Amino acid sequence: MSFSKTHSAQTSLLKAHIVDIEVDLAGGLHSFSIVGLPDKAVEEARDRISAAIKNSRFNFKSPKNRNQKVVVSLAPAELKKEGSAFDLGIALAYLLASREIKFSPEKKIFLGELSLDGALRRTDGILPLVRHAKEKGFTEVYVPLENAEEAALIDGITIFAARTLHEIINHLHEKDMIGKDEDIIPHKHKPLSPVPKTEIIFEKENSEIDFDDVKGQETAKRGLEIAAAGGHNIAMYGPPGTGKTMLAKAFAAILPSLSFDDILETTAIHSVAGALSGALVTRPPFRSPHHTSSYVSVVGGGSFPKPGEVTLSHRGVLFLDEFPEFERRVIDALRQPLEDRVISISRARGSAQFPADFILIATLNPCPCGNFGTKGKECICTASNLIRYQRKISGPIIDRIDMWIEVPNVEHYKLSDDKSKGENSEKIRERVLAARKLQEHRFSKMKKEIKTNSRMSSRDLEKHVPLSNEVKDILNTSAAKLGLSARAYHRVIKLARTIADLDKKEHIETKHIYEALTYRPKKIGA
Repeated sequence: MSFSKTHSAQTSLLKAHIVDIEVDLAGGLHSFSIVGLPDKAVEEARDRISAAIKNSRFNFKSPKNRNQKVVVSLAPAELKKEGSAFDLGIALAYLLASREIKFSPEKKIFLGELSLDGALRRTDGILPLVRHAKEKGFTEVYVPLENAEEAALIDGITIFAARTLHEIINHLHEKDMIGKDEDIIPHKHKPLSPVPKTEIIFEKENSEIDFDDVKGQETAKRGLEIAAAGGHNIAMYGPPGTGKTMLAKAFAAILPSLSFDDILETTAIHSVAGALSGALVTRPPFRSPHHTSSYVSVVGGGSFPKPGEVTLSHRGVLFLDEFPEFERRVIDALRQPLEDRVISISRARGSAQFPADFILIATLNPCPCGNFGTKGKECICTASNLIRYQRKISGPIIDRIDMWIEVPNVEHYKLSDDKSKGENSEKIRERVLAARKLQEHRFSKMKKEIKTNSRMSSRDLEKHVPLSNEVKDILNTSAAKLGLSARAYHRVIKLARTIADLDKKEHIETKHIYEALTYRPKKIGA
């Protein structure tokens, strides 16, 4: 019999790996085995491939209709193989080994799941796989048609997209190489055309909620504008029904579009996680897990670590409504991503570090019933319930949130007053974009990647944010009175720098420091 080799790829965590598919055919009683640490989905490829070959309109014999021993090896053997993306590569390797078709598999990657009728189904994680294939020197990648636009984001490598196994074989098979070609390929079609490079269209956020839909709440709107301009974390607290959730949902519309590199990175993460709703992620992600979500779904993890909501919100927004209602360990797990912009997960079977650079928007009521400290309403919470509720958010988490803003009840007459609308999202976004450009210029010559003021370290602050003696005196005096930690002290400076950028000022002035200090946390409900 014969031997053949093709190439495929898979993602493990968020990293891509090339997988060599080797097929050996030998005489003997029929058997079909797949080796190389395959999971259940990979093992089931035997039945999918046999049916797909039989139903692909060729005069090929299905592997199950032959008395032969088929061994499929997926290398490297120590890497656990997961998913169904190897189907296309295994099918073509088998047809090569059985001398049904002939083509050169060199520098070619094959990705895609096969249905029983030979159709190619969409595969997760295509973008990082194609990028890795290019880095490893491959020149062609074959993908399902549904993945074409995503795969074609990567320049410098040829992408071929097909609907069926039949189209792939028609494209690859070399005529007159084996026996009589008409017996092998009865319906020869024209070759596949390379997929043109995907042109990215940067669309504005079509949010259902605009800032002018929220009546009043000018302080909260100002706070969200500052948060968007500098990438700062923000918490809004107040009684139910005051517009906290509406403000948070309107926030996405004032954020800048993602850069090309960020689009590739964010789309790759969503693709690997199976959360890609369209072809591309061109706007900052807005993730809003429910407060009943499990620890693993929010933080990430599992027997084999996978990304959670904190990673899916990378380069975007993580909105945690009813913040204290989340599990205590979920809230405490945010310490690392809020400080280091990554999340580390360790399990018995492996460990991983996922990116988690997001803006946190948290909303909370002053107490479980929501009426504590609200004029004209009675709080029915017991003292112990109130203490337990407030203790859910630990000091280190409070310290890592730059801005704490009260969202009080709105006077009823304002709800029907058009003059209470304020600015719309488009006008606010223009100021945010202008502030972001100032920051981009400020950090353009730095070796490490810094895009917003919130990413600066204490050393960066010394270099890029000089303070006058008057500003230092006010800051130091206020910090002593408020009992600010070293972390909170530096966060006030970063926040003041963003406020100065919105004000188009080269240096931080006293009014900027005073405003930044007003956003430090106060006793909720007081």
